[in-house]
Amino acid sequence: MSARELVVLGTASQVPTRQRNHNGYVLRWDGEGILFDPGEGSQRQMLHAGVAAHDLTRICVTHFHGDHSLGLAGVIQRINLDRVPHEITAHYPASGQPYFERLRHATSYRETARLREEPVRGDGVIAATPAFTLEARRLSHPVDSYGYRLVEPDGRRMLRARLAELGVTGPDIGRLQREGSLRGITLDEVSAPRRGQRFAFVMDTRMCPAVPELAAGCDLLVIESTFQDQDAALAEEYGHLTAGQAAAVARDAGVRHLVLTHFSQRYPEPDGFAEQARAAGFTGELTVAADLTRVPVPRRA
Repeated sequence: MSARELVVLGTASQVPTRQRNHNGYVLRWDGEGILFDPGEGSQRQMLHAGVAAHDLTRICVTHFHGDHSLGLAGVIQRINLDRVPHEITAHYPASGQPYFERLRHATSYRETARLREEPVRGDGVIAATPAFTLEARRLSHPVDSYGYRLVEPDGRRMLRARLAELGVTGPDIGRLQREGSLRGITLDEVSAPRRGQRFAFVMDTRMCPAVPELAAGCDLLVIESTFQDQDAALAEEYGHLTAGQAAAVARDAGVRHLVLTHFSQRYPEPDGFAEQARAAGFTGELTVAADLTRVPVPRRA
């Protein structure tokens, strides 16, 4: 199992199908497990995917339509039933506070876990850790909706040949990384800049400035493509994207791996989504998501 991967729990939009559960996505990022948009049935899909409640560290809800949030009640109760020992942070639009509270306390259960509520009140950084920053951007949908972007800090990549040339080996490599210099050798001499990885999650929205902002330079972009291009007028009316629009964003943003998901029930099979994405000029790695798909975050270039 990759230390950084996307686990797809469900790929349907408003109405699930025989093949597609409501939304749900878990991003494994080293020691973090971020659950995005747990729709109805997410708890069961987690079991099928081998994702435990103990794996979760954050929950991010883009907006409070049922296919993106009705699974919260079951997931939160499972977190408590399993007595998850660490704190879990929940991010969601602040305007949806009443919905979050209703889902959190939908039925009676014994609260044993620590769930910290951090409502999103506008664009910007909503969490910062030594490993990454988590940002939110307001999208364009009939209800308040936010996309999320995870950014790893830039670092440095050690140059093995240069280390060997200068005789830096074993524990001295770590010491040089920590202290910045060793025996007159600087870190800059034996390393090169390493760009931090980037991930974005973009659900229910029509085209708006936040979409390319979230996608910019992403190694992995998960984005809705509710409609196919021939139904672009419907996509605009209901606040959604088409496969071609999503792919064009990824193309212009330099996305390395594009994951299309959140498909309308009007398309019984995913035929056509990949073709329209390629027709839009996206040449990177492409996944038309299916339930229980696992998508590794691409290795650093």
